[in-house]
Amino acid sequence: MPTLVRIGHSPDSDDAFMFYGLASGSVQTPGIQYEHVLRDIQTLNEWAREGLLETTAISVHAYAYVADRYAILTHGASMGDGYGPMVVTTQPAAVADLRGKVVAIPGLMTSAFLALSIFLDEPMVEEGATGAEAAVRYRVMPFDAIMPAVIAGEVDAGLLIHEGQLTYGDAGLSLVVDLGAWWKERTGLPLPLGVNAIRRNLSADLAATISRDIKKSIVLGLEQRPDALGYALTFARDMPAETADRFVGMYVNHWTVDMGEAGKRSIRLFLEEARSRGLAPSVGEIDFVD
Repeated sequence: MPTLVRIGHSPDSDDAFMFYGLASGSVQTPGIQYEHVLRDIQTLNEWAREGLLETTAISVHAYAYVADRYAILTHGASMGDGYGPMVVTTQPAAVADLRGKVVAIPGLMTSAFLALSIFLDEPMVEEGATGAEAAVRYRVMPFDAIMPAVIAGEVDAGLLIHEGQLTYGDAGLSLVVDLGAWWKERTGLPLPLGVNAIRRNLSADLAATISRDIKKSIVLGLEQRPDALGYALTFARDMPAETADRFVGMYVNHWTVDMGEAGKRSIRLFLEEARSRGLAPSVGEIDFVD
């Protein structure tokens, strides 16, 4: 009887593209039955704290809270190489203009929120909190509700992830900061956003097999791009094919096949900067599974 392995990932075009090989059956997996569990990244981050899935996509930020349960696979990562989450407003604004204003964010454990906090070099406070009137305030909402909330004036600014990074201009919004561009200029490294994590209590043989299968799926998608993109478009929330193709190319690429030493170094630096600022707990030595 095959071993059941649950893979958690978001119902987004880039993750769908990455797992096309496994979901379509093009990647043969003798002895293992993969079950794809599709949830938004905030839910997957929360589930990882309980160790619910054998392998799962998580935010790099979330890894600081689940390092006791999971190791990081060296493939399947989403890296913003000179681009990444963006803060946008309805009118041109400077970073200083965010003080005392409300920024919609896609989740407290998202890497986008951590990157913004590091960029601001001070903790953000929840909307409605007393004191710290000059601090940047946040309101948590679903990622796909953030751009409409900014346009409607329900919040002063929004922290965009996913395809909003490509479409905010078409919606008439103005860019305040691109956090991926900022991180690249500051460190020379890609901004680590998401990774695939694998549960520590799996046997070494099973973990190695899962790791190989996921890497095969990523490589197959890149080699069979038209078919993989066609599958990904079913998860693209009505995005035009050209936009979806560009978005997939941003986050499924050579960094996804293998993050390499540069990717590992960026993850270590990102989490160490978070620890040093009191924004996340220490993870100690990070375990990577090749």
